[in-house]
Amino acid sequence: MSGYTHLFIPGPTNIPEQVRQAMNLPMEDMRSPRFPELTLPLFADLKKIFKNENGRVFIYPSSGTGAWEAAMTNVLSPGDRVLMSRFGQFSHLWVDMAERLGFEVDCLDMEWGTGVPVELYAERLAADKAHRIKAVFVTHNETATGVTSDVAAVRTALDACGHPALLFVDGVSSIGSIDFRQDEWRIDCAVSGSQKGFMLPAGLGFLSVSQKALETAKTARHMRCYFSFDDMIKTNDIGYFPYTPPTQLLRGLRAALDLIFDEGLENIFARHHHLANGVRAAVSAWGLRLCATEPKWHSDTVSAIRLPEGIDGAEVIRHAFHTYKTSLGSGLSKVAGKVFRIGHLGSLNEVMVLGALSAAELTLLDCGVAVEPGSGVGAAIRQFRSTATATTAKAA
Repeated sequence: MSGYTHLFIPGPTNIPEQVRQAMNLPMEDMRSPRFPELTLPLFADLKKIFKNENGRVFIYPSSGTGAWEAAMTNVLSPGDRVLMSRFGQFSHLWVDMAERLGFEVDCLDMEWGTGVPVELYAERLAADKAHRIKAVFVTHNETATGVTSDVAAVRTALDACGHPALLFVDGVSSIGSIDFRQDEWRIDCAVSGSQKGFMLPAGLGFLSVSQKALETAKTARHMRCYFSFDDMIKTNDIGYFPYTPPTQLLRGLRAALDLIFDEGLENIFARHHHLANGVRAAVSAWGLRLCATEPKWHSDTVSAIRLPEGIDGAEVIRHAFHTYKTSLGSGLSKVAGKVFRIGHLGSLNEVMVLGALSAAELTLLDCGVAVEPGSGVGAAIRQFRSTATATTAKAA
């Protein structure tokens, strides 16, 4: 088949040509005297993405999962009680890691399609008079179900009862794409990865930590080695790493950050919301439903779309790939075979989203879903044009 293969999964995302070219260079000496000219500005600029002025950012040669582990093993101690919730595959994996690392996990199991249960968190925290809960965990954007949770509301719940627990946030598929304010929301550990809104290949785990977390880490007793804050700080402060870093990914990160700053974070958030609204309009026009059970949970980076009874989601994914050279996201774990996902984050515009919707619509028709040809794409076009018209009128 001729033409490009199209990528519309929620990560890895499409890589801008400027970023690809920035990584296409000969290998370099990661211990050269000039290497800090690259790395020190990277640390400073990553803090701007997290909106963290007072703490510091670590860059690990890992996926976001590695940054999860770094946060827990550096800041917490074995047996610490942590409050978590599970409502999708990635929040489940975070709970699983916490249990396997030896923490006492108070896990609230919620319906998949909902998000962090702020009211239940508030009840647990208010009842914890002895302050046994050492950390509260929030999956900001559950990639498996297309659900975004309210991090600011969790901070409010902590403050309302004067609870000193640390606040940990998984922002792998949100940071750089959805509004995120580490200092304002007083988040102690914020995790992300290179392959989502940062528009890079997988391979860099980002961990942004507060001063409170850094102080707590000094007395934390969990074993750590590869992810040790102490080892990283000693070398990062002079522009190096305690082990061989992925130099080409760091060059790509420089180019990606430049693109982000050129567009502006607030403009990026608005673009993602605009594109997501187009996808949601298409889903409604198809007569289908999102996995997210209410509009308050709708994600601006990924939509998980429920399929009618009798339609196999795995076959939808296979058909789109083999027939239309388009990668759509599959359903995971509890929603495997029941949903397909469209990732709408990173380097993306209206025409690219319309391509994803066209491929999805063709596939749905081929797989026996009774949608009106052109209905979803047409609805997205109308949504995009109405928003653009309103924006133009306001500017005029």
